[in-house]
Amino acid sequence: MPIVRFPALMKFYVDNQSEFSAHGSTIAELLDDVLARYPVLKPHLFDANGDLRRHFNIFVNGVHVRDLDGLETKLNEEDRVILMASAAGG
Repeated sequence: MPIVRFPALMKFYVDNQSEFSAHGSTIAELLDDVLARYPVLKPHLFDANGDLRRHFNIFVNGVHVRDLDGLETKLNEEDRVILMASAAGG
């Protein structure tokens, strides 16, 4: 199963885990599995229209999904997926 990794700021929503295995052959399926376990994450990942929030980034093995096939990016058993909100400041 692919490994999902969360940054420290988001660990609160996933029982303080920094990473765990999740099911899914695509990013969309993996997100479905993660949200089934941790539904409190949904408003942080998706807007009211069900679209991935613009400030939310997903990387597969270090490559942003927008440079791959978006939510339809295929996953392999050994892949590492990072879910990360953008940070802004000055």
